[in-house]
Amino acid sequence: GGTGAAGLAKLLGTDPQNGLPADPPTDFRQREETYGGNYFAEKKLKSYLSYVWDALHDKILLMLICMAVAELIVNMAKDEKRKDGWIEPVAIFTTVIIIVNVQSFLDWKRERMFDSLSQKLDASNLRFVIRGGKQVSLEDKDICVGDIIAFNAHMAATIPADGILLSGENVKMNESALTGEPEPIVKTAQKPYILSGTTVNAGQGKMLVIAVGESSVAGKIKKEVYDADEDEGSPLFHKLDTMAKYVGQLGMVVAVVCFTAMLISKLVQGKDVAETITETLIYAIGILAVAIPEGLPLALTISLAFSSNRMSEEQNLVKTLDSCETMGSATTICTDKTGTLTANRMTVRAAWLARELFEADVVHHQPVGPIVKANSSVSEDVKALCGNLISVCTMDESQLLPVAEDGTQDFVGNPTECALLKFASDLGYDFDKIRKETVGRSDETTTKGSSKAFSSARKMMSWAVPREDGTYRVYAKGASEIILGRVASVMDATGVIHPMEDSERGNLTDKVINKFAKDAMRTIALAFKDVEGFPTDDLDEEIQNADGTAAFCAETGLTLVGIVGIEDPLRKEVPGAIQKCYAAGIDVRMVTGDNIATAVAIAKSAGILRNEHFDEAGEVKPKRAMEGKVFRKMVHKYTATGEALFQQEAFDEIWPYLRVLARSSPEDKLVLAKGLNGSKLYQDHDMVSVLKKEHNIEIFPDRQVVAMTGDGTNDAPALKAADIGFAMGQSGTQIAKDAANIILLDDNFASIVTAAKWGRNVFDSIQKFLQFQLTVNIAILCVALIVAFSDLGGREMEPPLTVLQMLWLNLIMDSLASIALASEPPTDEQLKRPPVNRSDFIITEQMWYNMIGQAGLQVIVIAVILFRPELLPDCDDGTGPGSKHYTMVFNAFVYMQLFNEFNARKLRGELNVFSGIQNNRMFFVISFTTIVLQFLMGQFGGKVLKIHPDGLNVGQWAVCIGIGLFPLPWQQFLNLVRKSVVLVGKSGSGASIIELRKVGGGKSRIDHKGLPTRDCSSAIQRRHSKEIAITKSKSAW
Repeated sequence: GGTGAAGLAKLLGTDPQNGLPADPPTDFRQREETYGGNYFAEKKLKSYLSYVWDALHDKILLMLICMAVAELIVNMAKDEKRKDGWIEPVAIFTTVIIIVNVQSFLDWKRERMFDSLSQKLDASNLRFVIRGGKQVSLEDKDICVGDIIAFNAHMAATIPADGILLSGENVKMNESALTGEPEPIVKTAQKPYILSGTTVNAGQGKMLVIAVGESSVAGKIKKEVYDADEDEGSPLFHKLDTMAKYVGQLGMVVAVVCFTAMLISKLVQGKDVAETITETLIYAIGILAVAIPEGLPLALTISLAFSSNRMSEEQNLVKTLDSCETMGSATTICTDKTGTLTANRMTVRAAWLARELFEADVVHHQPVGPIVKANSSVSEDVKALCGNLISVCTMDESQLLPVAEDGTQDFVGNPTECALLKFASDLGYDFDKIRKETVGRSDETTTKGSSKAFSSARKMMSWAVPREDGTYRVYAKGASEIILGRVASVMDATGVIHPMEDSERGNLTDKVINKFAKDAMRTIALAFKDVEGFPTDDLDEEIQNADGTAAFCAETGLTLVGIVGIEDPLRKEVPGAIQKCYAAGIDVRMVTGDNIATAVAIAKSAGILRNEHFDEAGEVKPKRAMEGKVFRKMVHKYTATGEALFQQEAFDEIWPYLRVLARSSPEDKLVLAKGLNGSKLYQDHDMVSVLKKEHNIEIFPDRQVVAMTGDGTNDAPALKAADIGFAMGQSGTQIAKDAANIILLDDNFASIVTAAKWGRNVFDSIQKFLQFQLTVNIAILCVALIVAFSDLGGREMEPPLTVLQMLWLNLIMDSLASIALASEPPTDEQLKRPPVNRSDFIITEQMWYNMIGQAGLQVIVIAVILFRPELLPDCDDGTGPGSKHYTMVFNAFVYMQLFNEFNARKLRGELNVFSGIQNNRMFFVISFTTIVLQFLMGQFGGKVLKIHPDGLNVGQWAVCIGIGLFPLPWQQFLNLVRKSVVLVGKSGSGASIIELRKVGGGKSRIDHKGLPTRDCSSAIQRRHSKEIAITKSKSAW
């Protein structure tokens, strides 16, 4: 059946050219059973019972269980306690079961949410596979042994399975991930083995799949580490975890003090030693259970999981959870143009072909291709040359799909190439037919031709094919100024070739290239060259590539055929999204491969370049828009050997001004990411002041947090170096997706703004829960201390909250409140303030006012009704657990927490604490449910919760709920006090309270809503012109 790769293909039932006969193959299941599937057995999710077992290892819960057992034994040993002595221990067991199950359910649900995200991520990884003679896009799991995969260094660079090279041109593989060898490995018929997990450095080709999944080389390695747990938590998670430990330690101190004071008091009163120790210890453990805010890390986890799932619905597929949180601190977005700012639906709108200029008929919506075809001044030979050049000199994956019934036609592959193929189709040339019939380009004859794929270093590509007379024709296309610099001649409309004069070259630059570019069109030049023998890789000593390396001789001395202007319309939502970025204090920088004129035109339309970036003559001010080669020379110092050394000081002189980087390379993106991250310009107060005064440029008072977009393989290092890397889900390569933190499913810049909003919302959600949680902690610890020392002072008094009541409160705080407050959806208001400063303390000044003020109210109210029971209606049955007095104290305290949860939704002194509640159904449901449950507990809890067996009457309930509502109006009073202090600070009379100072080179300010902010743009300056320039006090920040 043949030898080599072709013979192996036949043994596997595969046609070397057309692949497996059908899609999907009729024997797909049989192949999976025989050779395995191209996936791993799904990682087994932990069962619900496993989470229950883990939750039961909580030390506080174990202590409660042990003490409940001890109490049960002590009570059962006494005749007078035997009848009812079992109720509290059993109730504690029941409460522990409820807490364990709630915690277990949340963790169980969270893992399944993450698994759902993982499956969405896998579905975004598509490969080009040949089946039935057609190229199809498949997920990794749908690839089987015997399939033929098409790969290249641009769009399909990651290898998903082991295989053998069937055909290819200049294929070089990066196998460092497997072997550690940094040098690219050349693949030929003699060295055909291509391994999964490696990437294509250069060239393109097709491979026969021979091993998949766990049977592949990478699969065997991955299987060994598949079960490794890599989740170490985000920085904010560790910060909250640490805070929880500190609060827990404070709770431990209070619990010990209360235990000691109450124990001494009861022993002095002559109470039973064993019973006293047991009861007092259980009460102390109850205080500890409430005091330790284990819900803090839980709230972050819930918020991140909730945000990640909702973000996927809004076209953001989150790979790493902490990137959600980090995006809330983003200060700079470095974005691509094509497909991100623009619609990625490219069309040839204008063409200069063989010295004739053509433009699309905008009025009649007629593209330029049919206009050129109908023009008789351009010979058919020239049109044929143009059609053949485009069809041959484009990548395999760039294709036009058949026209649909509604007349639309979809593109597959590189959008720029697809626009050229559409242009050739309008001229009357079938790209697929030309590719199949051209020797040196068809799949069967690729070895007779020679291709040099597009690279960012060369900004062009070429393809040489043999001619009938024995010579070779090199077709070339690329950036117009690059090609124009390499042409020696030009073809006219009749097909006659003329020498290219410098005057004509200059005329083309001014009247064609610049004209197209100023109309926001990308310019691509088409050229060819006939050579005697097979094109070699000899280098030209004089002509250089865009990156300064020597050019191939075969790609110089070209004949210019035409220059086309390709329009990629700006997405309609982009200008508004960019305006939101500037209003949010996020700088936007466009990094593009287009020439400077096209880049400036697009940036101006998008709103990246605004009026202040242009001088009076309408020209872009210095440093606002630069070309990559100029940028590289300015930020690098070159050694005698030509090695480029990055200069941070030189970079710091450029980046505050820079808004557009044109004709850039992926290396420029990496320099931007590292340079912005490494900049400490904010510490240079003099420079910051100059930038503000002379250029109205505000520098963020901390390290820049960089978001970077990318779609190409070479973008991966920059995506990794940035704080948040965004890969394009539709046009991005697999390597870019692997390197990114978030994948934009719609390739749309507006989705990045959505991610920023969700990122800020994560931080806000944590602050809301923290505000609620610490208020309860402060209040309950203060009440416990007051009761303990009152008891010690001779006033015999039982604690107003029993252990079970505190555990119920703990359930409300840690589990239910974390869900309610962590599920708050974002609002546009979050994009009207500066980014979150990651070095700021998580508790703001306004939060301190809220927490201490609310806790103070609760402590005073509870102390008054605790020590003055006569103020409460119908409390003549005495005091202590089980009395109406203590029942009302319990209800009043819990309802104050529940209604304060509404206050906790607002962080900046907003008047309407109910605004937006209709958008958070989860909060409404949980709040309503806990309010109703508290009523049931307070009315029918009986001996279990140690409340009055008859519950409360209507009047008593009215008083409890009325007291519970106190925090709502009290919050308005706190807001008034807070604003009064700010006004005092402004007038100068309160200088001892709030001082005017500089923080990190910029003024820290608080707006009329109590919002720490800064001037990040003229938009913010205008909007906050009436704000008060003050700084955060040390105690609060």
